[in-house]
Amino acid sequence: QVQLVESGGGLVQAGGSLRLSCAATGRAFSTYDMGWFRQAPGKEREFVAAITRTRTYYAESVKGRFTISRDNFKNTVYLQMNSLKPEDTAVYYCAAGRVQYDYWGQGTQVTVSS
Repeated sequence: QVQLVESGGGLVQAGGSLRLSCAATGRAFSTYDMGWFRQAPGKEREFVAAITRTRTYYAESVKGRFTISRDNFKNTVYLQMNSLKPEDTAVYYCAAGRVQYDYWGQGTQVTVSS
């Protein structure tokens, strides 16, 4: 069983930066693939970024602006978000899994003002 807690969301002006953190409890954190997803009001949840043991993946809409990383000693995954745009406004969720994402956090709100 894995529990995930996101933090770091907030209100930022367009062009600004935020760093989201996702702290995981449970065993074998390093063996899980970790992902970030987001859901804007009235829209479906969408993939943002993911990190495995060896690779990272990004949605086209955030490539070059967002960076996902992990610290297996701290059981934490991060999402560094730069050059934020109003369209990045959403609730951001952290997820963990091996074959599929089985565990989800409660989400953290990111609001980007124009």
